Amino acid sequence: MKKICLNVILMMISCMFFIGCGIQKPSKIKNNDFKSEKYSFYIEANENRYQEYQKANPEVSWKNVILRVNIGLDQPYYVNSEPSIYLNTSKLLVNKYFYLLEDYVPNNLVELDINYSKGGISLVDVAAENFKRMVDAAREDKINIRAISAYRSYQYQVTLYNSYVKRDGKDEADTYSARPGYSEHQTGLCVDVDNGINNFTDFEKTTSFEWMAENAHKFGFILRYPEGMEEITGYSYESWHYRYVGKKIATYIKEKNITFDEYYMEFLNG
Repeated sequence: MKKICLNVILMMISCMFFIGCGIQKPSKIKNNDFKSEKYSFYIEANENRYQEYQKANPEVSWKNVILRVNIGLDQPYYVNSEPSIYLNTSKLLVNKYFYLLEDYVPNNLVELDINYSKGGISLVDVAAENFKRMVDAAREDKINIRAISAYRSYQYQVTLYNSYVKRDGKDEADTYSARPGYSEHQTGLCVDVDNGINNFTDFEKTTSFEWMAENAHKFGFILRYPEGMEEITGYSYESWHYRYVGKKIATYIKEKNITFDEYYMEFLNG
């Protein structure tokens, strides 16, 4: 009993010392938690940014703090952006922090047959081939999927983006349209779809959308801007916008319920 009382007294003296001296007790989570072996995507130069982001978002796990800061989410969009790497591959990332040059045109663009699109639409060959395979598989299940937009040149995006800005203002346009050079459509790896009947903005209400949700990954496609992930992708939810990343990556993204941005920062960055 005397031993317990002595321990209590010592603890009280310790607390009084910290309070009296204005010294804060050490945090249970130390900086080197970022440097754990399981966080191979930790970037030492970003440590102060990790700490600041975590203070502002204490509910976010350490892993996601690192991934989000590596994406650039602790900074305004289009600030300190970098040129994209992995050009002409399915690993290519383009978002509000990684851009393509004005003269970038992907290799091996092929035009989709009218049986798979509304016409005049092109994709990179590997994406086009897998898109056709996906559409054929859907038809076997009595489901219709059609490409309505895919590759867009830099200049095309200039015209499109400016028209949205004129109509809705820049702040609003930035929530749903990419600035020139920052559009995934310039990669030739993404495709907007509909079912040939409903307006594409209502795609999520169709059985075609339900089929895509269950099967798109089998052909290497992901829903690029999912609902509830707007903070990470930087864009409003688009049920019609799909991106080719290859079957392996698409399957992982679906199973883990993450975005391509997060996958890229964990496995492909640098």
